[in-house]
Amino acid sequence: MKENEYVFELPMKVRDYEVDAEGIVNNANYLHYLEHTRHEFCEQAGLSFREMHLSGIDPVLSRVEIDYKTPLGLGESFVSKLNLSRRGPLFIFHQDIYKPDGTPVVKAKISVACLEYGRLSRGEKLAEAFKTYL
Repeated sequence: MKENEYVFELPMKVRDYEVDAEGIVNNANYLHYLEHTRHEFCEQAGLSFREMHLSGIDPVLSRVEIDYKTPLGLGESFVSKLNLSRRGPLFIFHQDIYKPDGTPVVKAKISVACLEYGRLSRGEKLAEAFKTYL
């Protein structure tokens, strides 16, 4: 994905409890970074996860594909970038993490399905909220 194709960016920094004995970020923490970015993106789009849930909408992960490119270490800054597309009822989050110099850290593709009042839906309410980005 080209840098100018992202619709949302979130700068972050590695915290001390996110590194392992070797001083690098534990692989599972990248999933946290990606999830935090999606949550912040949704808030920017006008839908917090709490508001969605209270209105009967629950986005749930369907699939996660992640390629680890370069590790991050304690105290390093990075930027998490996101773009969004749709394939049928699924929302596809294309998410990448970069070091400040542009070095790729993680390349990920996250598929999200939408439950409405506990039942799988086509996600039309969510699509309406995301129409600017799709």
